[in-house]
Amino acid sequence: MRDTSRRRTGVALAGLLAADGVVHLYWATGRTWPAASERGLSLAVLGTEVSFAPSVVLPLAALTLGGAAAVLGHAYGRGGRVTRAVTAAVAAGLAVRGLAGLGWAAGLLDSPPGPFHRLNLVLYTPACLGFGWAAARLARAR
Repeated sequence: MRDTSRRRTGVALAGLLAADGVVHLYWATGRTWPAASERGLSLAVLGTEVSFAPSVVLPLAALTLGGAAAVLGHAYGRGGRVTRAVTAAVAAGLAVRGLAGLGWAAGLLDSPPGPFHRLNLVLYTPACLGFGWAAARLARAR
């Protein structure tokens, strides 16, 4: 992977992770955009009811923001084995989520009716598979 391609991939992936982290920070304030309620948000994002309390979403925000920093560091040749390992972990996590999304889409996993099913097909699964592939390529780059 050329340096320019490596950096662009890293910036795009870090941007996705950072945006996800910022949204989790936003949800930690008790706001539920883009849904009208915590229940609606949970059903749209996860397909089931779970808490979006700060004790749940703040660690997720820290994880995604830390991942963004490590991916960006690896893209710019910083951090050595640590940032490369985190980038590989990001790739693995996105791949697992993408494969689960295919399972939901194919009816192999239970998917409740409602917005999650459509969002999974149109947004979540394609994004996870695409960015997971990009993260795997980036993790292999030295």
